[in-house]
Amino acid sequence: MNRKILHTPEGLRDIYGAECEKKKQMEERLCRVMTSYGYRDIETPSFEFFDVFGSDIGTIPSRDLYKFFDREGNTLVLRPDFTPSIARAASRYFSQESGPVRLCYRGQAFVSHSSHQGRLNETTQLGAELIGEGRTDADAEVIAMATEMLLKAGLTDFQISIGQVRFYESLVREAGIEGDMAAKLRLLVHNRNTFGVEQLLTGLSIGEKYRRILTLLPTLVGGAEVIDRALELSEGTGAQESAQRLKEVLELLKVYGLEKQITVDFGMLSNYMYYTGLIFRGYTYGTGEAIVKGGRYDGLLKHFGHDAPSTGFVLVVDQLMNALERQKIETGAGEKRCLILYEAQGSVQAHALAKARRSEGGIAELVRLPEDAEKAQAVLAQAEERERDGLTEVIRV
Repeated sequence: MNRKILHTPEGLRDIYGAECEKKKQMEERLCRVMTSYGYRDIETPSFEFFDVFGSDIGTIPSRDLYKFFDREGNTLVLRPDFTPSIARAASRYFSQESGPVRLCYRGQAFVSHSSHQGRLNETTQLGAELIGEGRTDADAEVIAMATEMLLKAGLTDFQISIGQVRFYESLVREAGIEGDMAAKLRLLVHNRNTFGVEQLLTGLSIGEKYRRILTLLPTLVGGAEVIDRALELSEGTGAQESAQRLKEVLELLKVYGLEKQITVDFGMLSNYMYYTGLIFRGYTYGTGEAIVKGGRYDGLLKHFGHDAPSTGFVLVVDQLMNALERQKIETGAGEKRCLILYEAQGSVQAHALAKARRSEGGIAELVRLPEDAEKAQAVLAQAEERERDGLTEVIRV
């Protein structure tokens, strides 16, 4: 036998037993939160045409996509990111809706990481998209919902950082920074390289006020006072309006009682270039990457023929479960099940008992004891071990 096929490829893993059960229960719990906000399920294909995730969309780089061809020679891609798929579907099926459309999803996403460092190439994601609503109410709603999901999962020690892509882009545009310099500056700000930002700006002919605020961007982190500072430092209409929108969102989040979980971060940018306004990420200890991430993407649906303001987020379930485990937070016991052990002569009675338990909504598992005494003893010992975990009731017929 080729033992190589018994293992999963690099970046993938099997999930089974108690871990799989806990994960599925967590998904159901989180999905109920989205349903309570009025979001309705949508399923999109696991793979799409390459153009749905092309470079003009601004999602995952092409080198990190799983690509293959259909019989007609079209390039197909395993879904790396749900948002473009939802945007495509919404443009096709909901373009005539007069009011906002609330959609939620869960499924697998695939990214071929060049350097794994413990990262998975296949992750379970669930999230929501609010399409057709451009006001700050929508931004506040998705942040509040994402935060409630983390609380419902059992997390207590986490932080939601919110930023404003438009604030940064307005400053760069007003300062007259373009092309390669703009790309380099974005990367430096994204990496919080204040020294690098200062060095790059030294060689550019821009106004002193822009040099000052762009250098300070990575350090503009804190509470509501940071927004006031940003308004004070900026002058252009675009930057002023985007900072003011952020202030309005923060006021709405106070209604949800989320002040302690929120941090304003003007230096936070995103690798996803389709974001056009507010962005946010949720972090906790025990995992190096964001558990939730999202923001406003008002121009994305236009790529698919329907222009509509939109905002949303994704929660990476694998990252969440990893954090809960490292923080030793109990995710809740599984549903108690009945294990019915029987011998040949008790077959009819055992099956009748199992049927009755299942008709009452319970879980009943049937195990016929082997005729070999030694093997039967091993089954009984395993049943006793399961009974000790408190989740299994063992009945011998």
